[in-house]
Amino acid sequence: MPTAYVLINCDLGAEEEIIKEIRKIPEAREVAGVYGVYDIVAKIESDSMDKLREIITWKIRRIDKVRSTLTMIVIEGQGQQVKK
Repeated sequence: MPTAYVLINCDLGAEEEIIKEIRKIPEAREVAGVYGVYDIVAKIESDSMDKLREIITWKIRRIDKVRSTLTMIVIEGQGQQVKK
């Protein structure tokens, strides 16, 4: 399943508002505020690569107060989920 991690920079103080908006996107599997160069990280999964790109371009990047994003698309077949 096509998956991407999206690192997001936003306006100061807009983190909670943006996290709430991303949670409304059905393909958003995880979203969290983070410390460091970026303010928010989101994990997005979709049925196809085209739909994944569409979600990032037309839904996440268009959220008010999002300044910039960095998208990292997961290489399918490399790595696996860590078991607890």
